[in-house]
Amino acid sequence: MATDVRVPTLGESVTEATVATWFKKPGDAVAVDDMLCELETDKVTVEVHAPVAGKLIEIVAPEGTTVGVAALLAQISAAGAASEPQKKSAKAAASVKEDKMIDVMVPALGESVSEATVATWFKKPGDAVAQDEMLCELETDKVSVEVPAPAAGVLAEILVAEGATVAAGARLAVISADGAGVVAAPVATAVAPAKAKDVEDSPAAKKAMAEAGIARDAIAASGRDGRVMKEDVAKAVASGVAAAAVAAPATPITVPRAPVLADDVAREERVKMTRLRQTIARRLKDAQNTAAMLTTYNEVDMSGVMALRNEYKDVFEKKHGVKLGFMSFFVKACCHALKEVPEVNAEIDGTDLVYKNYVHMGVAVGTPSGLVVPVLRDADGMGFSAIEKKIAELGVRARDGKLSIAEMQGGSFTISNGGVYGSLMSSPILNPPQSGILGMHKIQDRPVVVAGQIVIRPMMYLALSYDHRVVDGKGAVTFLVRVKEALEDPRRLLMDL
Repeated sequence: MATDVRVPTLGESVTEATVATWFKKPGDAVAVDDMLCELETDKVTVEVHAPVAGKLIEIVAPEGTTVGVAALLAQISAAGAASEPQKKSAKAAASVKEDKMIDVMVPALGESVSEATVATWFKKPGDAVAQDEMLCELETDKVSVEVPAPAAGVLAEILVAEGATVAAGARLAVISADGAGVVAAPVATAVAPAKAKDVEDSPAAKKAMAEAGIARDAIAASGRDGRVMKEDVAKAVASGVAAAAVAAPATPITVPRAPVLADDVAREERVKMTRLRQTIARRLKDAQNTAAMLTTYNEVDMSGVMALRNEYKDVFEKKHGVKLGFMSFFVKACCHALKEVPEVNAEIDGTDLVYKNYVHMGVAVGTPSGLVVPVLRDADGMGFSAIEKKIAELGVRARDGKLSIAEMQGGSFTISNGGVYGSLMSSPILNPPQSGILGMHKIQDRPVVVAGQIVIRPMMYLALSYDHRVVDGKGAVTFLVRVKEALEDPRRLLMDL
């Protein structure tokens, strides 16, 4: 029986792709997850992998063909086709197994996420489990994913130990409906990384590297098993990697740890960084290395916001069922300022500037696992109550590790509130590929001069970090002044001034 190979989901708003390269030909043997071909869309390059092992018997869509989502690309015949009696026997055996043994699979991990690390098993072989009871937790480089039991029974076998890396759709464990076949948990083993020398880069990436004059070692690869993709080359070009980088192969630079006394080593604890923490570290360092980052500061008198909030907070909560906080004022003030200074809401794509006629506002939230940035989509069209409700909902989901991939993608500008931790002044780091991030800080009574008189006012320092490649100093200062004006006189927001 043949298995169809179809075009996978291509991403938001992408409906078709072009078949760029076939890496297999009819008659070739293929293993599960072998790369069969590569598709190119107007945004990204997409790899298509073999869903089963067997033989590639037919290519339906040759190179150069334009195909839609779910279109048939090829067919694979299953490996080791059995005779009819064998098939019947196997089918009967499978039926018995299906009646008693249920596989626990890795769930969908989200767009562009192909693997995860098994963080924690909450059950061990022999434990009884109820349907939908949490069995284990997986960590990707973006979020934590809970894996519930698909059926009630006994956890018969754990196939993947803590610390191992698994692909989407892989088997994690087996549940026995009748409690039979219990096997001890496996010893934790880390999955060895693929050897880079055996990895074939995307043909489109090779062409782009040759045209740009950039060495492969100067590019951060994001493809499967360390393959360089076309978009990786575009990012390298955008970050200013010079053509002279075609020189000698780059040698990884590591900073050795300073010598530590043996007595001190015995009192230290070494803990492996979570995938989320590794991603945070990588992205923040990439932001520093890529963007021409600069920070400008101002301060705002919060008297107007605090007076308005105190006057209406009770009736606001009674009507809308949510408390009136400060964040909604800042979101509205930023949306207002972004209309006047749209480059702060733009991003670089290769040699183009992309101006966005919407505001997807990222709101940085601290969690026990690290900083995450859920996104308020179309925040510029939301009222105060809608903003407060959405922030409250996303905050709870973030702290519980329940945010989906989609809820953290697509932000165009970010607000970070270090003031909740007592920070008086800081320089926030950009959230790539965004060009601006506003840092809020602690509200503190300070003496200021108003109309020639020294008075005490609740003041807050504001910090705008921005990408100087996109935003000029005048635009950055204008943005911050508009935010200050809107907060010091919130009536300006109502009259769009």
